[in-house]
Amino acid sequence: MIWFRTFSLAEINKIFDRYMTQYLGIQAVEIRDNALIATMPITDKVRQPFGILHGGASVVLAESIGSIASNLIIDSSKYVGVGLEINANHVRSAREGTVKGICTAVHIGRTTHVWDIKVYDDHDRLLCISRHTVAIVEKGKLK
Repeated sequence: MIWFRTFSLAEINKIFDRYMTQYLGIQAVEIRDNALIATMPITDKVRQPFGILHGGASVVLAESIGSIASNLIIDSSKYVGVGLEINANHVRSAREGTVKGICTAVHIGRTTHVWDIKVYDDHDRLLCISRHTVAIVEKGKLK
């Protein structure tokens, strides 16, 4: 298990139930030994004007899962994980339903974490592949 301690879905969703993630309806649905999984409903909040899922919404889902995952690995009394870089390849579109992001670690270092996040539709078709790098910063040095 990669997590700093055992976390419940309720604890993780307390984090998601604020700010942009709450607005978009992002919720953790599963935590595995080496992965964090979250969903986001496709509503008008996340569609582009053509009626399909906005690529930026997929990126918000990916960055949110990756950032939360990093913060579940570190000692949060001393450190905080913040997004450093993210990229995404959008390989398929979706118009309705719920998307699911599966976040797994590529690299867990002392000062950086790198995550692979794959976003799928309700039919388990791949929509987006994202790579997210998180900087691990001492709390007193975060500005």
